[in-house]
Amino acid sequence: MNWNVDPIIFSIGGFGLRYYPLMFIIGISLGYIYVKKRLEQNGMTKEHAESMQNFIIAGMIIGARLGHCLFYDPVHYLSNPLEILQVWKGGLASHGGFLGVLFAIYLFSKKWKEKSYFWFIESILPPTVMTAGFIRLGNLFNSEILGKTTDVPWAFIFERVDGLPRHPAQLYESIAFFIIAFFLHLLWKKNVELGKWHLGKGLGLTFMLTFSARFMIEFLKIEQSAFEKGMILNMGQILSIPFILIGAYLFFVNIEQLRSFDFLTKVKAKPKVQAKSKAKVAKKKKRKKRR
Repeated sequence: MNWNVDPIIFSIGGFGLRYYPLMFIIGISLGYIYVKKRLEQNGMTKEHAESMQNFIIAGMIIGARLGHCLFYDPVHYLSNPLEILQVWKGGLASHGGFLGVLFAIYLFSKKWKEKSYFWFIESILPPTVMTAGFIRLGNLFNSEILGKTTDVPWAFIFERVDGLPRHPAQLYESIAFFIIAFFLHLLWKKNVELGKWHLGKGLGLTFMLTFSARFMIEFLKIEQSAFEKGMILNMGQILSIPFILIGAYLFFVNIEQLRSFDFLTKVKAKPKVQAKSKAKVAKKKKRKKRR
């Protein structure tokens, strides 16, 4: 298949709408609708959903940018730290994005204490993985993160890069993430939401499935950075291994039984303020008038 899609959908003056940010917007918007419904079903409000969305967006972008700069080209960016802020020039790493979201939800759970950290995390897992699928579609439209050359019948020829038939690795990942997201959605409804699984198990399964898929598909990609040439495993695979191992631990070990995880699994009840009834206030006012 010949692939020669212009990454810019349309241009007006100096502004051009690109497929890549559009895929971001679609994923984030659908994710917001999903999470809002989940929170409202558990007694929370639109304000909770909007606050969570803001935390997630900030965490995802900051984490993905720092991940790219520190994992893939640390020497350059540490020598030119101001370039770290130039997100518009490209360079986002999904592993850093996941870490950024995890930390953002931790901060969110400190602000809103209706549920535990792990409950909030596991409520956003399906849309988070789904958004990763949309981002990979954005990479496809950009003709980037290319696959290795191949002779399979469904090979893509990225005409904007070269004339070689290649694995559509971006499409492989996108499809894998969409399937995993749907699977996680079904599991949430049947297990997490009904309290059949211990907290953390859903996150563990997400790590194992998502990063195992990433690990395997990386074998079909070309190197993303020059330093990866000659390496047995590329940086994407190396970074995926800790996620898979941590995921296995969270899935098989009931962390709710471990006191060291109490700060992430327990809900800290807000101090109860005993409000005085209107009748009591009225009685006190009458007493003061009599005096």
